[in-house]
Amino acid sequence: MLPPRDDLHFWLYDWLQADTLAAMPAFAHVDRETGVAMIDAALDLAASHFLPHAAASDQNPPKLVDGRVELMTAIAEALAAYREAGFFGMEAPAEEGGLGLPYTFVAALGGLFSCANVATNGYAFLTQAAANLIREVGSDEQKRRFLPAMNEGRWFGTMCLSEPQAGSSLADLRCVAEPLPDGRYAIRGNKMWISSGDHEIAENIVHLVLAKIPGGPAGTKGISLFIVPRRHVDAEGKAGARNGVRLIGLNHKLGTHGQVNCLLGFGEEEPAIGELVGAPHDGLRGMFVMMNEARIGVGIGAAMTGYGGYRAALTYAKERRQGRRPGERDATTPMVPIIEHADVRRMLLKAKSFAEGGLALCLYAGRLVDEAKHGGDAEAQALVDLLTPIVKAWPSDYGQEANSLAIQVHGGAGYTRDFPVERLWRENRINAIHEGTNGIQAMDLLGRKLLGDGGKAFGLLSKRVEATLAAARADAALAPLAEALAARWVALGPAVLKAGKVAASDLELALANAYLLLDAMGHAVVAWLWLDQALAANRALAAGDVRRAMLEGKVAAARYFIDWELPTKDAVLARFASIDPLCRDLDPAVL
Repeated sequence: MLPPRDDLHFWLYDWLQADTLAAMPAFAHVDRETGVAMIDAALDLAASHFLPHAAASDQNPPKLVDGRVELMTAIAEALAAYREAGFFGMEAPAEEGGLGLPYTFVAALGGLFSCANVATNGYAFLTQAAANLIREVGSDEQKRRFLPAMNEGRWFGTMCLSEPQAGSSLADLRCVAEPLPDGRYAIRGNKMWISSGDHEIAENIVHLVLAKIPGGPAGTKGISLFIVPRRHVDAEGKAGARNGVRLIGLNHKLGTHGQVNCLLGFGEEEPAIGELVGAPHDGLRGMFVMMNEARIGVGIGAAMTGYGGYRAALTYAKERRQGRRPGERDATTPMVPIIEHADVRRMLLKAKSFAEGGLALCLYAGRLVDEAKHGGDAEAQALVDLLTPIVKAWPSDYGQEANSLAIQVHGGAGYTRDFPVERLWRENRINAIHEGTNGIQAMDLLGRKLLGDGGKAFGLLSKRVEATLAAARADAALAPLAEALAARWVALGPAVLKAGKVAASDLELALANAYLLLDAMGHAVVAWLWLDQALAANRALAAGDVRRAMLEGKVAAARYFIDWELPTKDAVLARFASIDPLCRDLDPAVL
């Protein structure tokens, strides 16, 4: 189920040229030899400690016993091995005792652990994201007290945004932070859907909580951000007595059963003491540091979960014998592996194009993060901002479709627990929902990212697409694919422009069908990245690279996606451009 080393090396080195990141001072220590060693270590750890208990933890979800959460011991053991390998600190800079890896590698390695066991990896992922937030907006004193234990993996982290009455609508939060004489705050309220919110794996759990200070502005402008640890942390960074954070109950989920999800109460029976992170009433800016990273992480997890399904289906199709070739009428001849059937190969190629296309999108975003954050590239930052909604949403939709195709390849067997594909389908379903539903991502893409900057970032992206098109036009085998993509890319601009004109007088109407644009533009972006990968694969083939089958597979998937899948969004984009008011004006009574 895990990606082969050759594929990882292709994505990171042949295509993204990750070895050039060592030219940045922050990554001078990450040469190719180091990068390859990290890939190998992550693959080995994922295979030996994460993958083996994925099915068992799905069938043995967390239990609440005498007020404490009980988990399979294999989860704690896997995270202990992850801790010993130093992976909790993979993104933390060396001066903090971390590995100081580029985000490109963090994305790839994190994806490997998600592919093996997305539920167990969720504990590590949230801890890393929480540590990054404290590093970005916390005070020097907060960094000193909290980051060492989080980078080491002794303390875990969470993000506490949603409440029972307010999921994505953060303006309606009721959690209150009352100022105390010593400068800290008493937090009161409930937080719902908190992943990794309560367990006994770590010494402490660092909750990052959104709450409102009384007297602040209404709505989202009045939200502040607080560190509210499960156990109080003293001036020396040591965990002490329990804070007033109480587990109210567990949520019973469709998938990712191994990762706790719960309802937490703050300050109900005893005070829950928190400390402000950043400025008062500026909590969303800080939390979005974590949320934007989480959105890229969601995309990676979705793509890798789809990829795991594809790999499982590929293995099954090579082993499962059923039927004979069309025209073979002798029932005494041996049955053939189902991969010999054209429709099975179609499904596998489609799943490959979705899963690997989504993964390429996420890894490309990871490279942009490094160029923006450590290379000072303003263009790269503009592209990260533009692409993040697509990075979160497109793999969530089409990684899920890859999982559905994997079930179909298995036939009836895929609908049982005897094979991993039904579990992977269930585990992927959450990704279109959490960290901002895909509908919210669509409105963000159109309203904030495309219309908000007057199309500047889209213009920057278009220049990069044009560069790939020019290179592909010079390759006889890829030139037809370049022309097919060019026609679709050109159509995006007028559609967005028309929506912008409508938004000037009727924003609700302009945003009503935003998901259609997200869907069509997502396909166009992934088609561009497939074409770019095909160029890299052809260069390697021309140089006599011995990985011929893998490289030819990249070219075949690029051709399939651009010739077969990209045209399906022509009608979707046309419907978006029509600014049809049907859904906006529909009377709910008729539904």
